[in-house]
Amino acid sequence: MARSDPRFSSPPFFLFSNVLIWVSAVIVMGILSYFISLSNYVPGRIIYEEVISVLTVAFFLISFILGTYPGYILLFNIIFSYLWLVSVVFAALDWSYEYAGALNHTVEAFTFIAFFFLLFNVISDWHRGYGGHIRTTSAV
Repeated sequence: MARSDPRFSSPPFFLFSNVLIWVSAVIVMGILSYFISLSNYVPGRIIYEEVISVLTVAFFLISFILGTYPGYILLFNIIFSYLWLVSVVFAALDWSYEYAGALNHTVEAFTFIAFFFLLFNVISDWHRGYGGHIRTTSAV
């Protein structure tokens, strides 16, 4: 039986934002892995950003399956949005100077893109799952 509830239809932009988050995480993971392979000493902030990007790449594939069910993926998006917020702060602290280099600024930019679209997913999923529908009752 097909579901006719509009809350279960995933808007195309929601799918697009999930793909963009995953691609951003892959780019951040690749560049940070390159940085880690070049150095013997790696600060803990870079390791944190690498772990968050790897977890996002691994676990965010689930969001492609559960993305049509509001509420199931909301907690997942909330947790990862806070983790990526900390990554944005660490990237800004590490690479916001003028002579940082193109790869460093790329990590900073894609970290922000992943956080921004995760925040959009939280707001969108909250609205679709909890706030966007009207309840009616009949007086019998």
